[in-house]
Amino acid sequence: MTFAMRRQAVVFAAVFIFASSSVALSQVPKADDIAACNLEAQRAVRAGTGSAESALPNTKDQSRAAAARETRKGDGVKSDDPQLAGIDPDGAKDAAYQAAYRTCMRKAGF
Repeated sequence: MTFAMRRQAVVFAAVFIFASSSVALSQVPKADDIAACNLEAQRAVRAGTGSAESALPNTKDQSRAAAARETRKGDGVKSDDPQLAGIDPDGAKDAAYQAAYRTCMRKAGF
């Protein structure tokens, strides 16, 4: 093996190692994570918007909540926000609940 070929092999290996280490697998929340965040969101909504626990809903939370209120029973809640995966269908109808749920999921690393 010549020096040039060896050098190319080393460069290729280095590029491969650095490129593959930067590709991370996204985490998916488990049932325990979803249940904990639904519970935390319920508590935050009960505490009200003046509480330190409550997150303020943004415009997207407001529009998603309005859309969830219009869905038929059994259709479920579909969201473009991955931090809302597993949200309670009734809670999804409340923008403050959505904000609290998203905050909990974000704190959990999702």
